[in-house]
Amino acid sequence: MAPKSLLPVADALARILDAAKPIAEVDTVPLAEAFGRTLARALTATRTQPPFDVSAMDGYGLRAADLSSRDDRVKLVGESAAGKGFAGAVKAGECVRIFTGAPVPRGVDTILIQEDAIVEGDLIGATEKPTQGKNIREAGLDFRAGEAGLMAGARLGPAELALAAAMNHALVPVTRRPRVAILATGDELVPPGETPGPDQIVCSNPFAVAAYVEGAGGEPVDLGIAGDTFADLERAIARAKEMKADVLVTLGGASVGDHDLVQSALAKEGMQLGFWRIAMRPGKPLIHGALGPMHIIGLPGNPVSSIVCTLMFLIPLVRKLSGDPSAGGDHTQPAILGADIKANDQRMDFLRATLTTDAQGRVVATPHALQDSSLLSVFSKSQALLLRAPHAPAAKAGDQCRIIRLERGGF
Repeated sequence: MAPKSLLPVADALARILDAAKPIAEVDTVPLAEAFGRTLARALTATRTQPPFDVSAMDGYGLRAADLSSRDDRVKLVGESAAGKGFAGAVKAGECVRIFTGAPVPRGVDTILIQEDAIVEGDLIGATEKPTQGKNIREAGLDFRAGEAGLMAGARLGPAELALAAAMNHALVPVTRRPRVAILATGDELVPPGETPGPDQIVCSNPFAVAAYVEGAGGEPVDLGIAGDTFADLERAIARAKEMKADVLVTLGGASVGDHDLVQSALAKEGMQLGFWRIAMRPGKPLIHGALGPMHIIGLPGNPVSSIVCTLMFLIPLVRKLSGDPSAGGDHTQPAILGADIKANDQRMDFLRATLTTDAQGRVVATPHALQDSSLLSVFSKSQALLLRAPHAPAAKAGDQCRIIRLERGGF
């Protein structure tokens, strides 16, 4: 069991999400600007799709009973194309040339695909007897007017946007994006493009965090870099309050060193501390609290620790604030170990790993030899995080394991 001072990962996530309520404010935005947003209300179809019976193939629309043998023929009397259907009804002994997506005329009960047609001038036969109802998409096959096609809380990805458009919605009601203020801290940091001093490094963490926030449907706001002084931190916290940030994310300064002032500065401003320090590797020194209505997430300064904690805690928080009912869901998948690994200690491990596929088609996760939390180059070469439970025994290559795939923008 983890020491009392270290909170288990699952408990930390539960506390963060329990303290968050979905944002009530609703934006109505054009469909073209809704990618990644979360629906505030269900979307109901305003029309039936397809609105009439349509052909699923290129061929000939006819009555199946008219071509009961290879010697039977029907007469071609017209054409039905998408956007320009055949006017009138098709009678017994007749057919129309028809194309994919075209309205099925009255009297037609099957589509003979052109590959199976025998064409003799304006007489059409079939190489084999057609089946009634074949290759016809009935009206309402996809959805009918009045049906709820997308529920509140749905995240609008490519498929959801296409469905909203098909239901004839040009505008959609979405939850206001959670505003996430991101503050890097530390005298050692300089922005990219500047020349670091002899004891400085280039600041990288905010760019990853902002990208993950945006991918989760949030609105990242860069507060820049605060030095290791209470005055700098207080000014940055005041800016986050002024902009009415839903979440303030601090990067670095969350540990216990003489220059780690973030927690003290936040406490001085009135933060109610939820918890501090988690039984995980990388990412132990994580702060969670609240400053009035603003959620506080204090991420570790090491780049990979910061990213892993963003994935495990910040992304679910942003999705919960957005109204996503699946925020905090289990994103792990089974895999096979690609290398031996030693027994684990009291902290849950998130090992960076590459993914391959074995001869049986199984996903194989092989952890990198170097797992230091400062190594961004290793993270950039990884396709997954390999999870190791606290006190897990040593495991061999070929054993079962659990992974979280590292997708673009999160998981």
